[in-house]
Amino acid sequence: MRILGLETSCDETAAAVVEDGRRILSSVVFSQIDLHALYGGVVPEIASRAHVEACDRVIDEALRQAGLTFDDVDALAVTYGPGLVGALLTGVSCMKGLSYALGKPLIPVNHIEGHIAANFLTHPDLAPPFLCLVVSGGHSHLVYLPDYARYELLGQTRDDAAGEAFDKAARVLGLPYPGGPRLDALAESGDPHFLHLPEPRVEGRYDYSFSGMKTAFLNAVNQLEMRGEGGEKLPKADLAASFRHAVVESLVGKAMLAAKEKKVEKLAMAGGVSANRELRRRMAEECEKAGIPLYMPRLELCGDNGAMIASAAYWRYQRGETADLTLNAVPGLRLV
Repeated sequence: MRILGLETSCDETAAAVVEDGRRILSSVVFSQIDLHALYGGVVPEIASRAHVEACDRVIDEALRQAGLTFDDVDALAVTYGPGLVGALLTGVSCMKGLSYALGKPLIPVNHIEGHIAANFLTHPDLAPPFLCLVVSGGHSHLVYLPDYARYELLGQTRDDAAGEAFDKAARVLGLPYPGGPRLDALAESGDPHFLHLPEPRVEGRYDYSFSGMKTAFLNAVNQLEMRGEGGEKLPKADLAASFRHAVVESLVGKAMLAAKEKKVEKLAMAGGVSANRELRRRMAEECEKAGIPLYMPRLELCGDNGAMIASAAYWRYQRGETADLTLNAVPGLRLV
């Protein structure tokens, strides 16, 4: 079964054709990084307008790369939340129009669900049940999958998401947009023990909190600058490594605690932050110690892409879950 998926939840316009939820026939991503770099972050209105201009192009290119036409596609899939409402509406409207014109079924997909499904595209042997750590710019979840397209939320962030915290820390260090990946690269040459940052305590046993950690980091940088260690003298690599280390240790610690106490046999990661070098290293080390297989998406599938949406849609379609033309964008859509 071939599904054409479209992703427009934030600042990437992406389309892909995926066969049977596992095999990528094509994947096209149009990034808006250059459009938003001037502003230091994503501007929703600019993102929406860019999606309007790019949707047709990425869909046509995805079909061309796959060597297919619309007649060869069995169903359509689209992200309908969570995300920026204008960006989501662009994609939803586009795919509803195609569904009506082509007479093809339309499958609505949760963006976070898509990130989890990216693992099925990288690991053909992966099947539920398994535990997944979802880490992105807006989400930090520990999710248990008892079956395909079925989710149980074990833990989540109580304030900032890990990706958001990385971006804000990067801004404090004066790193250009996108901050998270740049902080990760800078941290590779720094001392992770240069600065100790506290890990906040939260009520939920598997919950996260990064707001206090971010504030402590900001205060530490301000103190260094007041002592005359600002500008070129600021040890940015050490500070970046220290912040990354604190966030990663928190993510890995709670994930491994949940894996141990829930007696899970497989652990996966998903989301844009799953591309973080230190997170991938530390999670691999801890899973090896615990004897738990670790599954991670290929780097190009960690960020937003259409293939993950098409993959997630396959499992939804197997359950007969499709949408009609009343489908709307839901910017605050929850996974569970």
